[in-house]
Amino acid sequence: NCPYQAFARSRKIVAFHEAGHAVAGWFLEHADPLVKDSIVPRGIAALGYAQYLPKEQFLYQTEQLMDEMCMAFGGRAAEEIVFGKISTGALSDLERITKMAYSMVTIYGMNKEIGNMSYYDSKQADYAFQKPYSDATAEKIAKEVGAIIDTAYNRTKDLLVQHRQYLDVIAKELLEKEILFQSDLERLIGKRPFDKPTTYEQF
Repeated sequence: NCPYQAFARSRKIVAFHEAGHAVAGWFLEHADPLVKDSIVPRGIAALGYAQYLPKEQFLYQTEQLMDEMCMAFGGRAAEEIVFGKISTGALSDLERITKMAYSMVTIYGMNKEIGNMSYYDSKQADYAFQKPYSDATAEKIAKEVGAIIDTAYNRTKDLLVQHRQYLDVIAKELLEKEILFQSDLERLIGKRPFDKPTTYEQF
């Protein structure tokens, strides 16, 4: 019985984790629209997965990047809200969030404290940069990145607490069906509360 109980418990955690991504993305105006949400793992280390249709754009403003980070935090925040504890399931989300926050501060000049500076080296791979700054500046960068990440996480938690009932609705449906599509989300929690159509609807 113990292995089954452990499996059922981890499956429930995954369901709420994925529900967190879905709900956060649904109520964040600049997040990419959800196409598919699943609790069926892809690969050995993966939990479930959420699939989005990325917008066809090359320029991102600060609020768009913040919404993307908040959506990525949806799974971790949902776990904390529902279970009062967190799991290792947010690894890929945290990696993406950290890269985005560092990019805002060190590459795109999107931080007031660091200013209009970019330490990006176009001759190296994406997100790679030299360290042409002092240890004091490095500490300042780390502090600003931490502040951006904390802001995104707290905003995501507040959003999911506000829409707490939808976490239950979507997680329950995921546990029953294992895979949900955008039309399922509209059926369960209504249309996204924004005037403009999503890229998915335009597509």
